[in-house]
Amino acid sequence: MSGWFLTLSLVVALAAVHRPFGDHMYRVVVDKRHTMVERGIYRAVGVDPAAEQTWGVYARSVLAFSAVSILFLYLLLRLQDRLWLSLGMDPVKDHVAWNTAVSFVTNTNWQAYAGESTMGHLAQMSGLAVQNFVSAAVGIAVAVALLRGFAARKASTLGNFWVDLTRITLRILLPICVLATLILMISGTVQNLSGGTDVTTLTGATQHLTGGPVASQEAIKELGTNGGGFYNANSAHPFENPSVWTNWLQLFLILLIPFSLPRVFGRMIGQNRQGYAIVAVMAVLAIASIALTVGFETHGAGTVPQAAGAAMEGKEARFGVSGSAVYAAVTTLTSTGAVNSFHDSYTSLGGMMPMIDMMLGEVAPGGTGSGLYGLLVLALITVFVAGLMVGRTPEYLGKKIGAREIKLASLYFLVTPALVLIGTAAAFATGNNATALNTGPHGLSEVLYAFTSAANNNGSAFAGITVSTGWWDTATGLAMLLGRFVPLILVLALAGSLARQQPVPESEGTLPTHQPLFVGMVVGVTVVLVALTFLPALALGPLAEGLS
Repeated sequence: MSGWFLTLSLVVALAAVHRPFGDHMYRVVVDKRHTMVERGIYRAVGVDPAAEQTWGVYARSVLAFSAVSILFLYLLLRLQDRLWLSLGMDPVKDHVAWNTAVSFVTNTNWQAYAGESTMGHLAQMSGLAVQNFVSAAVGIAVAVALLRGFAARKASTLGNFWVDLTRITLRILLPICVLATLILMISGTVQNLSGGTDVTTLTGATQHLTGGPVASQEAIKELGTNGGGFYNANSAHPFENPSVWTNWLQLFLILLIPFSLPRVFGRMIGQNRQGYAIVAVMAVLAIASIALTVGFETHGAGTVPQAAGAAMEGKEARFGVSGSAVYAAVTTLTSTGAVNSFHDSYTSLGGMMPMIDMMLGEVAPGGTGSGLYGLLVLALITVFVAGLMVGRTPEYLGKKIGAREIKLASLYFLVTPALVLIGTAAAFATGNNATALNTGPHGLSEVLYAFTSAANNNGSAFAGITVSTGWWDTATGLAMLLGRFVPLILVLALAGSLARQQPVPESEGTLPTHQPLFVGMVVGVTVVLVALTFLPALALGPLAEGLS
């Protein structure tokens, strides 16, 4: 019952803010005025805010900004011992610094290190936290560019990336994070620049408790669906997530932007009901996943879980099974990757669900921006399949889905599964699966989860596997890099193709894309595509373990 109450309360809260917050984001991205701070930023970087960009220029701007960000963060981590507030930390190893720089710039926040014993405060604040903001803003900006493609009439431009990046960061992400930081500080989340405190434990031993700017990083970690924890234990650590109600607040922050972006979609194309259809698809998939995850964990198979009444291994007593299972589902349905429990200790089928959540493409509701544009690509595929059934050229929102559009959509869907399956196969072929704690089906699950998390830009870990080696840092870094930017370029190319079209009027043969039938079709296409792609791998891993 606690799991259902937690889920229901989140649904009510998200429904309450969907319209006002979605309208606020819509006003931000269509506003023609610029604040004084924004104009100062444009002058400083040499940007003409009135200049519109084609999809190619928009894509090059995204790639250039991300490349500079990776280089800056890599150098910051390698030189942190020479900088202020380093706390005596050594330079981050080269392969770990590469992996971390790619991870945070791609909004993955995969962590092959223990934060409190690896990063100084400056690296956490000026490096990791800054990328938490701008990587989230990049995802939203690309989604907005795609929406402009749907809304445009024979246009060649999609807006200005630098304007979108600046506005989204300053007007959407920053104000909410300031408020969330204050609330988290009141709740007991740590926020200071202390090097740490030595305390005496109940047994008389001495323990060093690391302080730091935790609350501020926690706020954007969740709001931007980033997931990189200040501490190695992430949101299972009481300094990051002190109580049950902060656990609820974190879940709300994670879901706030992804579930509100469909409202922006509806406003931009002038059909709010289309936005409601997209958010309905997200909700159906999300609720189904949460229900299955909680069900598997509360009715865990095995003698010990049944004797205890649930699968408590790896769970935080503060949150219980339901609070942990809902958190696991939400952070893998989005691209957050934060954890408040040990996913490797979940039951075989319970541990399979976070994996499936990521394999869905994290579209329910997905990451900030990436969830919306991923689901719209799946909607295009659904319309194309429906068009084949009735023998007519498919169209979506007045835009023809021709050969170019369906090729781009198909390539978008195929990139991530290819990275996941090739990466998993490479780990076994080179013997690097030996770093997994387990063998057999569970060992396969650990490796499969790692590449699924990296390629889908999630960042959560199944754990039980050592990934801080040179091979793993290089392989997962490449998976994160390609898993972020190849689909992103394909989405922008799709947006450019749609923008150039003249919308066609609806006819009697046009498939209504705002009704429950279409919602069910998109859900079905999403599930079937994932099943056809990943079922063999799942059958060898978590399914084999669960049925044994």
